[in-house]
Order: sequence, then structure tokens, then C-alpha cells
Amino acid sequence: RQLRLLRCVLLCFEAVSGLKINLFKSEIIPVGDMANIEELAWTLGCKVDSLPSIYLGLPLEASLWSSFIWDPVVERFQKRLAGWKGQYLSKGGRVTLIRSTLASLPTYYMSMFPMPVVVEKKLEKLQRDFLWGGMGEERKMHLVK
Repeated sequence: RQLRLLRCVLLCFEAVSGLKINLFKSEIIPVGDMANIEELAWTLGCKVDSLPSIYLGLPLEASLWSSFIWDPVVERFQKRLAGWKGQYLSKGGRVTLIRSTLASLPTYYMSMFPMPVVVEKKLEKLQRDFLWGGMGEERKMHLVK
């Protein structure tokens, strides 16, 4: 009965909003023990998934303070910096790249999860190393922190 009501609500939403729900792309994520979840998914025409899962690029069921959820942001930082390291950029050019591009990368994640101090320090270090050393093989002294 509840499944029919849910289907009715979805159809009403489609009628009122003019949008179409693509149940083929949708997933049911059961919480707790559900015996007939496969049957429910088949009736709705969607798939069954389990936690942990990714939704809009963010992990569901992750601890708010765990640093592993920030790994994609750190990897993107490193990839961007690796792409720029071969270019001969002035300090001003490096500052501009850091401010315009790198500063915006963690914004979406920060809207959902607080950034752990460990991740913050790691991102700051990557930026400092790029600014003062250009990510080259030789290590240069950071003139300010």
C-alpha cells in the first residue's frame, strides 16, 4: 500500500512540476533489515544500493570529521598543481592561480562537511610549496608562512 502511495506522490510531483523522474537512474537505499527490498525496487523500476554511497559527489554515511572524504579534493589540488609545475610562472602568476582556481575547489565540500584541520594543513602546504618552489624538484625556502 505504501509503495502505491509513494508512486502516486511521484506521479503527482511530475504532473505539478512538469519534470520527469527517471526511476531507471534512481536507487533505493534501505536502512535496517528489509526482506522484500528487491521486490520493491523492481515494482518501482529502480536499483538497490547500500551505504556507504555517493550522492552528488559526496559520500553518504561518512563521519563529519573523517579526512578520507576530502581525498578527492586533495587529489584535484595535486593534479592542478602538477599541470602548472612545468610552466614558468612568476610569483604573481602563481598567486593568481592559487586564489582564482585552487581556493574554489573545496567550497562545495565545505558546504556539507567541516574541513578537518589535517586536510586544511595539507592543502595549505600544497599551496605554499607551489607558490615558493613551483613544485619543482629542488626545495626552496618559504619566505613567509
